Amino acid sequence: MDYSVKLKKLLEGALDQGASDIHISVGHPLTLRIAGKLIPLTRSRPISPAEAEGLAFSLMTENQKKTILSEKEVDFSYNFENRARFRVNVFSQRGFIAAALRLIPNRIPTIEELNLPLILHEFIRPSQGFILVTGASSQGKSTTLASMIDEINHIKAAHIITIEDPIEYLFVDDRSIIDQRELGRDTLSFAKALRSTFRQDPDVIMVGEMRDQETIATAITAAETGHLVMATLHTNSASQSIHRIVNSFPGSQQNQIRNQLSTSLLGVISQRLIPRARGGLIPACEILLNTAAVANLIRENKIHEIPLVIETSAELGMISMDRYLIDLVRRKEITLETAQAYSLTPSNFKSLMGK
Repeated sequence: MDYSVKLKKLLEGALDQGASDIHISVGHPLTLRIAGKLIPLTRSRPISPAEAEGLAFSLMTENQKKTILSEKEVDFSYNFENRARFRVNVFSQRGFIAAALRLIPNRIPTIEELNLPLILHEFIRPSQGFILVTGASSQGKSTTLASMIDEINHIKAAHIITIEDPIEYLFVDDRSIIDQRELGRDTLSFAKALRSTFRQDPDVIMVGEMRDQETIATAITAAETGHLVMATLHTNSASQSIHRIVNSFPGSQQNQIRNQLSTSLLGVISQRLIPRARGGLIPACEILLNTAAVANLIRENKIHEIPLVIETSAELGMISMDRYLIDLVRRKEITLETAQAYSLTPSNFKSLMGK
């Protein structure tokens, strides 16, 4: 069987149907994720081990094939006929090859097109500081970062360096010079690439993921020393994000990290993708801005009080996740039941909804 032909039909079908993801798994039909729901392809029977391997290997270079055989998983990006790019993870499950593909649109959407809060425009105005975009996996963090980076590209003459695993959106230089580095191909680690940026004259640094203490420490230092640094964390709220950063360091270093964060942090954008009432997904966000009050709470290790500051600082542009969900309900973008299901503090949500 010519698996490259079958793969082409699969990718074309996914694009035609507006899928966000493709799943290849032995014993299951080829499956698309459309508007957040898994949809088996109606004419696709459960695929065999040989078909799963053939389709996955059709995506891969020889080096990537060697990696999956030796390490049992590999991440990479795949360019489909210059029509679309996919972020691909090929992995082993029950001894069989499986793959998950995430569609990356060719055009980078704007903040408005993503239905994100307009205050995100203000996050990218400063020339230095630390911006965190947080949320669980597959909640749109990479797309939010790409939108912010591309806006900088159109409004500032800056040298932008991204460190990604893998490279997702491809930027086209406008007013800025954008150098994109991919883990495995262009660098051996996030930490090593981040350290190297100090010798590369960057204005803006984007770190695809802060996975370890060294990367976090270097990112904060870069923000302190005159760079605008953007990074992601797999956390569900602003306060949880700050806790995660501080707690990644031994106790003897935590006061120093809190002090560094209190001065370098610009803000935190925590986001979740919520099923829309009329179909599709819409982001819900919590927005934290690092005001003097927030900086004091970070320094004094009173991070648990940050949610209250967010709740009472709407006039400054901050917004809690619950208030954002309530606003989406009132705009009829999502149902009340959906909002309740996605609230992290259901009792607080009910209280606010009743006001």
